[in-house]
Amino acid sequence: MTGRRELWEVARFSGPRRGFQPQCDCYRTEDPPALHLLLELPGVDPEAVRIVAVGTTLVISGVRERPHLTAARYHQVEIEYGPFERRIELAEDVDADAATAAYEAGMLRLEVPLTG
Repeated sequence: MTGRRELWEVARFSGPRRGFQPQCDCYRTEDPPALHLLLELPGVDPEAVRIVAVGTTLVISGVRERPHLTAARYHQVEIEYGPFERRIELAEDVDADAATAAYEAGMLRLEVPLTG
């Protein structure tokens, strides 16, 4: 039988909270040669997202604001809010100036053409 203490020894609930960290998928296509990134950003205002290429690193940052509720008391808090930053190391040279981005239904899609 599982002890009460063991029930809460799950990575998500143990230790200090680390803040919102969006999940990311990255894949490469051949035609056209490009890297594609898909980030989960539900509840994030697209105007609050910043995308910067620094050398071979792509940095996506922003903030997910907690809704302002008046006259409410939380009974459970699981959703992470606050500033976030994802650094993605690119294994290939890319043309960051030709990159495109689209935000739809909480998902940020980036296409970054390869240079060689």
